[in-house]
Amino acid sequence: MKGALALIIRRSLRRHALATTVTALSVALGVGLVTSLVSIRGQAISAFTRAPEGFDAVVGARGSQLQLVLSALFHLDTSPGNIPWSLYQQLADDGRIARAVPLAMGDSVRGFPVLGTTLELFGDEGTPGQLRPRAPGRVFDPERREAVIGATVATRTGLRRGHHFRPTHGVVEDAGHEHEDDYVVVGILERSGTPADRVIWIPLEGIFRMSDHVLQGAGEEFIAHPEEEIPDEHKELSAVLLAFHGPQTGITLDYSINRRGREATLAWPIDKVLVDLFDRLEWIHQLLAAMAALVAVVAAASILASLTNALAERRRELAILRALGARRRTLLAAIVGEATVIAALGSVAGLVVHAAIVLAVAAILRQQTGVVLQPLAWHPILIVAPVAMTILGAGAGLIPGWRAYATDVATGLTPAR
Repeated sequence: MKGALALIIRRSLRRHALATTVTALSVALGVGLVTSLVSIRGQAISAFTRAPEGFDAVVGARGSQLQLVLSALFHLDTSPGNIPWSLYQQLADDGRIARAVPLAMGDSVRGFPVLGTTLELFGDEGTPGQLRPRAPGRVFDPERREAVIGATVATRTGLRRGHHFRPTHGVVEDAGHEHEDDYVVVGILERSGTPADRVIWIPLEGIFRMSDHVLQGAGEEFIAHPEEEIPDEHKELSAVLLAFHGPQTGITLDYSINRRGREATLAWPIDKVLVDLFDRLEWIHQLLAAMAALVAVVAAASILASLTNALAERRRELAILRALGARRRTLLAAIVGEATVIAALGSVAGLVVHAAIVLAVAAILRQQTGVVLQPLAWHPILIVAPVAMTILGAGAGLIPGWRAYATDVATGLTPAR
């Protein structure tokens, strides 16, 4: 009986190959949308919260913690303002803080941000949060106009060791005039899969002394002249990245900076700030999930419509099978089995759609933010969605299956007028 049932299903699928293919593709689209949406959201949260590895907090100007994190760590927003050099010195001298890395921003090269920093950001392999140039490159000399560029910058701009460039004022491509300062690339960083891959790093002093840059740390305009030392009171920073010796440090700094202070904001813990961002966008995820689920339901309805329309053509065929001794439940099983096979084939094809969508989103996300997704990463939805869709498809086959079950032999063999 199983062999006869399989034969009926196979012949029906072959006979209605076009309708089967179109229906299976609609199922594939529904499964692909559901799985990719869930997978991308999970990976995005994990990738964004993993990106600040090595740092526990960010200190910047008074304002939004989210804007501070997006500007200092992901370079996706403008800096909320500047903080005085004295605050950085206070943090760097705090025994509870393992590392304090200053950042100064505001310029770009072909759309990639130029950030001024110190050598504390760079280190040896195995140190979380520290960047390493590829051999034979090296880190910039703080006293020279030298730069170290991220791997993505090198790939997209064609800049290599020994190449020269001039920063442009502003953080977007063609945002402002080109500075007269000429920098040479002395190193290309190892690819880290983080936003650091999209950054051009120069000495902090280079930002302070950049032509047309004005320092206002002391409340009045100060322009640094060559060979003239810059007084600390005039220096200002966009942000400071912090690594703590222990979690208790974050609690005490949060109290002193965020609750009692008025000149700065502490974004801590960083992963919580980012999770809050995704929570705010949860309604968009739910809306897209509802749309993807609707596509899956429409795909199941297409299976129902396809098999129901095919029954009119197969009325005589089913009657003949009944006349030859086929049981009613055999016909029911054949129709439900056909619906199940279509749904299963579409679900398998949906995994291909899933891979294509995730690959496209991963490429865009990497290009725009430097955050890396794993397109082939495992997620339970890759099993749950295809199985659920197959069951839904089998359920859609019950209605036409019941009609086949109720086929009357005499009526079916009577020629249609």
